Amino acid sequence: MKSVLKVCNINTVNDVVKIKTAISNNSGVIACQINKENGEVSVVYDDHFVNNELLIQSIENLGYVVF
Repeated sequence: MKSVLKVCNINTVNDVVKIKTAISNNSGVIACQINKENGEVSVVYDDHFVNNELLIQSIENLGYVVF
């Protein structure tokens, strides 16, 4: 599966690193790419292990808003 999530307040490289680490900590995540300028997080994952809701929760737990 592939999901593209819109995330508010990705302003710095530190934001990118924190989000990428949180996403990568989920089992089943194959790849994660973050476009800071567009506020987009693209994730390729195995939906037998993780789903879109868990990915969103991982980002929101850091204090970011996903829409």
